[in-house]
Amino acid sequence: MEHITLLLAIVVVTALVFDFTNGFHDTANAMATTISTGALKPKTAVAMSAVLNLVGAFLSVEVAKTISGGIINEQGIRTEVIFAALVGAILWNLLTWLLGLPSSSSHALFGGLIGAAVMSAGWSAVNGSTIVTKVLIPAIAAPLVAGLAAMVATKLTYKIGARTDEKHTAKGYRAGQIASAGLVSLAHGTNDAQKTMGVITLALVTGGVLVPGANPPMWVIVSAGVAIALGTYLGGWRIIRTMGKGLTDLRPPQGFAAQTSAATVILASSHLGFSLSTTQSCSGAVMGAGLGRKGGVVRWSTATRMFVAWGLTLPAAGLVAAAAEFLTAQGTWGVFAVAGLLIAGSTAIWVASRRKPVDHTNVTDDELDEPAGVVTTAIAAVTPPPAGAVVADTDLKTTIAAPAASPADPAAPAAATV
Repeated sequence: MEHITLLLAIVVVTALVFDFTNGFHDTANAMATTISTGALKPKTAVAMSAVLNLVGAFLSVEVAKTISGGIINEQGIRTEVIFAALVGAILWNLLTWLLGLPSSSSHALFGGLIGAAVMSAGWSAVNGSTIVTKVLIPAIAAPLVAGLAAMVATKLTYKIGARTDEKHTAKGYRAGQIASAGLVSLAHGTNDAQKTMGVITLALVTGGVLVPGANPPMWVIVSAGVAIALGTYLGGWRIIRTMGKGLTDLRPPQGFAAQTSAATVILASSHLGFSLSTTQSCSGAVMGAGLGRKGGVVRWSTATRMFVAWGLTLPAAGLVAAAAEFLTAQGTWGVFAVAGLLIAGSTAIWVASRRKPVDHTNVTDDELDEPAGVVTTAIAAVTPPPAGAVVADTDLKTTIAAPAASPADPAAPAAATV
């Protein structure tokens, strides 16, 4: 058994950085609805999620086996390939976080692995059947199943509670949300922390430290669990805001239905070794809950941008990883060049995020970054439209009309009515 080399140490550290970004990128999956409905305060929510992510990392290694010995062929793959794959995944995670888009960290990792492996050894380095059965099919099925389950659960919840006042039952639903959010956090640790375990294990196999097919060592399990927990505690506030407020307006019964449905899908997939996206599952559940309530709406403009990000994740991360692998193949200078580009790119994204910070103090604000043409009632109330003007909010299904000024008092300001 060989000792861990400098290159292998760099890959392990980079994998843990990816795990860290996965944590704060996916905090929204568990806690966005809980925070948006007021069931938990933002900092309390992310602290709870961090602890349960850590616990979940120790529950199974089935998904880790899928990553380490299923997506790409271990034989003939250099350690630099794993490094290049992680670079592609990290940069895509950070970019989508900056834009507040709930994209899949899992698919970013898969895209990075595929792109780097193909650049290194051709298409023969990729196990196509495994990608189809354990990545692509779950990617399509998970949000649909979670969305349908959440929609049905929401309809049943409102039907059962039709004779009760929602204000009186809200406290109970918020308690249920806390429990279901904890379940999603546990499921996230069980599924997503294992992906980093699998990547580190794959790197150790390519470096000759472990034999092919080996389970992740305990130090790998512990370090991956701690990294994702720390990232979760930081809180991906930009994505939490999109998930909690940008897709639909959730009430406590909807939040409970969405989180319970998502957790069930994620835990079932972890048991079967399917490495699905927790982000897609939770996003699908949120939209299903939005459609399940009578009068509820889904903001399809935001959902469309999210769908586009989902479709771009695999190829975008793959292309970046392929370019990184091209550089690492040039030798030691190429590896350090890629490391420098990763640091520079990450720094630039962080600096850009400081121009308009989002944190626990403003994550539940109603002033979302909507596309041009969307006018919220809050803005209309502060700045009424001109007399006689009618402004339609297609996303919120709201029409704001300003009556003409009274003839008796031409100078009176027009008042907006909703």
